[in-house]
Amino acid sequence: MRYSPLVSLITLSLAFVSTAEPSLSPYSLHEKRSILPSGWTLTRRHDTTSTIPLRFALKQRNIDDIGKYLFEISHPDSPDYGNHWTAGDIARKFAPSDETIGAVRNWLISSGISDERIVVGRTKGWIQVDATVEEAERLMNTEYNVYTHIAGKEHIGCEAYHLPEDVQPHVDFVIPSVHFDAKLDRRSGGDSTQPARDIGQPGVGISPKSAGTVTELITELEQCDEYITPICLRALYGLVYEPVATESNSYGIVEYTPQAYLQSDLQMFAMNFSSDLIGKEPYMVSIDGGYAQTECQGFDYNGESDLDLQYGMTLVTGKQTVTLYQTGDMVEGASFNNFLDAIDGSYCTFEGGDDYTQDAIYPDENPGGYMGPETCGTVKPAYVISTSYGYNEADLTPFYAERQCAEYAKLGLMGVTVLYSSGDNGVAGNGGYCLNPNGTQTPDGMVFNPSFPGTCPYVTSVGATMVKPGATVLEPEMACMEVIYSGGGFSNYFAMPDYQKGAVDYYLTNYYPDYPATIWNSTGMSRGFPDISANGANYVVAIDGQFELVFGTSCSSPVSGAIFTMINDARLALGKKPIGFINPTIYSAGFADVFNDITEGTNPGCGTPGYNATAGWDPVSGLGTPNFPKLLEKWLALP
Repeated sequence: MRYSPLVSLITLSLAFVSTAEPSLSPYSLHEKRSILPSGWTLTRRHDTTSTIPLRFALKQRNIDDIGKYLFEISHPDSPDYGNHWTAGDIARKFAPSDETIGAVRNWLISSGISDERIVVGRTKGWIQVDATVEEAERLMNTEYNVYTHIAGKEHIGCEAYHLPEDVQPHVDFVIPSVHFDAKLDRRSGGDSTQPARDIGQPGVGISPKSAGTVTELITELEQCDEYITPICLRALYGLVYEPVATESNSYGIVEYTPQAYLQSDLQMFAMNFSSDLIGKEPYMVSIDGGYAQTECQGFDYNGESDLDLQYGMTLVTGKQTVTLYQTGDMVEGASFNNFLDAIDGSYCTFEGGDDYTQDAIYPDENPGGYMGPETCGTVKPAYVISTSYGYNEADLTPFYAERQCAEYAKLGLMGVTVLYSSGDNGVAGNGGYCLNPNGTQTPDGMVFNPSFPGTCPYVTSVGATMVKPGATVLEPEMACMEVIYSGGGFSNYFAMPDYQKGAVDYYLTNYYPDYPATIWNSTGMSRGFPDISANGANYVVAIDGQFELVFGTSCSSPVSGAIFTMINDARLALGKKPIGFINPTIYSAGFADVFNDITEGTNPGCGTPGYNATAGWDPVSGLGTPNFPKLLEKWLALP
């Protein structure tokens, strides 16, 4: 598989087999599910006369080398550093070959599917055939069933499927098949019915936490251990900078409906903490019917967006326009894939396109839904994009996660810096859920549960720190251990990238976690996260007309994004290119000691104290918090 997903310490509830295990010659097993996901039962065989939309995700050319290509333009010692690709370059490099398209098409025709029924996607990433269940079963030597969840939802799929040996090398996967909905298939207990497109719904995924209202406003540095305001962050990270290249620079913040900011809250914040934002608003780009809804209000609907924009916009100053990517309508919602479709048209059909069991499908024919076409490649990506939402890695199938991870690599190739919050539950997943040995997730599980997309090696994962109680901004911070715990650990899906190997090996050699190998991925070969961190405690945020204290890595990501946006400003002002994918650079020897090392605190979860913050990289705070003057000096010295 593309990113060498690891043989993890756990048995995932979906075990995917890609080896040529023989079945009926000349067919071989392509994918197989080892156990049925929690909450589902096989109800009946599917009606053989029913029609299903079979989608064959075609193997992309050169996709196995995407990490190498990205490293070549992102490592500061590379002669190609900063030579970012165009969207056309990417399409040409990774489009499936004519041989692949021909192999699958010829197989379908020889199997009795007429040529006019075979649809090749616009970007040649997939082939679709509307087939009867009987035809699909014959094509793939399988049986299609109807599965029913305890919540009443039905799903069509199979236990395993086979492909001819000469076709297998040309197909990544087929849907519908062994894949189930995200979240719906992994959790037991509580509300487990949200697919990936519900990421914006209250209580789903990573979301900030409130510690109550603020009655006394503090605008000075004396109480930054109790109240974080913009002046505290500027002092902590040395962010004293006035942008000068605002016309050519860009910073984007992604929100998922029904999460929405209130302009009145932004102005309330501006009048108290950021006077240059008075009268200003973000530049909103509507994706798939997204809008700043006001029908539903309260912390659960406005807290995330208010936080992201008030601090993201303040730290880049009123001179720099901030783009708000408001994604999804009020009915269907949206997933990360829907946003990625909008900024990269090739992704709409890459490897079969979106998964209708996970992602929102537009036009939305539900009452009140957005009836316009799916937003596909019509939105320009900003140079830096911050997202404060996230899933548990185990919520998603490896194929779904890999497909999305490849897109982040493509954005990196185009010079985009992608930041994601690492999670707020330490080594546990969202909601405090941990893994069980069979791959399910429960509140009483004991196996560490990493987040996604933070575990994708092509994004920058951001953890959370805090000012120590009673300390000042001149003293080192510690890992956040009030209200939330910084998400961190080791992936069960993705291998350790080369750029990170030295830092993670040092941690595992000198500070090896004292836990049994059965509860964490102790192979020493998996992607470690987060990469960096920033303050995530005691933020003063205007929400629904009052100030509240807010905690979370939801704070850390937009703050980090603002800092990197200001570094881009300085480079652009000198005629240089944006910093793009930053991980190979920040882990390089030349960037040693440009982050403020965090050496105190842990990230508890799953019945354990979690990992320890230590000298150097650690799976609590990453490399540490940004030191803007040092980072600026280093990046201005690069070509």
